[in-house]
Amino acid sequence: MSDARRHAEVLSRHAKVLSGAERATDTRDLFSRTSAKLRRLLPFDSAVWAATDPETGLITAPMLVENLGSGEGCAAYWESELLEENVLPFRDLARAAVPVAGLRAATGNLPARSARFRRLLRSQGVDDELRAVLRVGDRPWAVVSLFRRGAGAPFGPAESTLLAGLSGPLASRVRRFARSSAIGATTDAPAPGLVLFDPSGEPTSINEEARQHLSRLPEGPSIPSQLGLRLPIWVVATVLQARAIARGRDRAGSARTRIRTVDGRWLTCHASCLSGPAGQPGPVALVIEPAAAADRAVLIAEAYGLTPRELEITQLITRGLPTTEIAAALFISPHTVRDHVKAVFGKTEVSSRGELVARLFAEHYRPGGVSREPSSRSR
Repeated sequence: MSDARRHAEVLSRHAKVLSGAERATDTRDLFSRTSAKLRRLLPFDSAVWAATDPETGLITAPMLVENLGSGEGCAAYWESELLEENVLPFRDLARAAVPVAGLRAATGNLPARSARFRRLLRSQGVDDELRAVLRVGDRPWAVVSLFRRGAGAPFGPAESTLLAGLSGPLASRVRRFARSSAIGATTDAPAPGLVLFDPSGEPTSINEEARQHLSRLPEGPSIPSQLGLRLPIWVVATVLQARAIARGRDRAGSARTRIRTVDGRWLTCHASCLSGPAGQPGPVALVIEPAAAADRAVLIAEAYGLTPRELEITQLITRGLPTTEIAAALFISPHTVRDHVKAVFGKTEVSSRGELVARLFAEHYRPGGVSREPSSRSR
């Protein structure tokens, strides 16, 4: 087969998979439709699809688990991912030139080199795993694991290429869903919630505010606890990441993720390891609270594809600064500011500063305490 014909065939397969994605109504539906289409072209026995926080790469809602029971093994899977030496961790794939790789291909057909395979996958009859990070630029919006059981053929180069070509288009669709109801008024939301975990990761205490926040999270894989409730895997993974950072396994990472509630609002979940007497490991404190305006601003900017400079200018617009003052604050020319504002308007599909503020912020974001009303002028 010629290169041109091979390329045309790959594009045709991508189109078949993405035809289902175009009809998706939300991220979970996107995962379900894509998985069904992809299975016909790239056979697999089971799969896990999970959205991720684009800043930290940690998993968040929603998650789709197919043909793996009720997802009871998810906690062990992510514990291995974050706390053990493994082949092809998602954090490395997110930075790789090609964000897709198969376990057997990466280990020279020796999957037991991976702790994840030795500890979990082999006992579940899994023979190979094909992993992917769905990303736009360097921002990961979701991760995918496809599994084959038995002694069949491992995932091959053509299958990896097929999935790699879907990374950007699917990530763009996940990113688009982050725009809808991206923020909502939080005046009636509970105060920050707190959950404490012992050094081994077992939850030991919780306040009522945390229970209220957890009750608003969507359904998904969870683990039982002695606190009388099940803890979602996204919360558990945040605690695991805090332990990984404390152990020096992920010095550049952050134990922080944002999770959308069932009513379309955003919560921020962040964890840190505390010290006990004489420097001994102490409990892990997990705080879950309504996402702050600044936190939502960054998420919204990611969802609309704003650059860091465009976000910076947008934040100054919401403070009511005119073009000349924005230019002075950022040490750029007014003409450059206007160019950035035009780009922001195009990406967010608005035609004025007032529309921009209304679209991006349910509550005006005024860093530095500036209280001027935003101008509707674009220049």
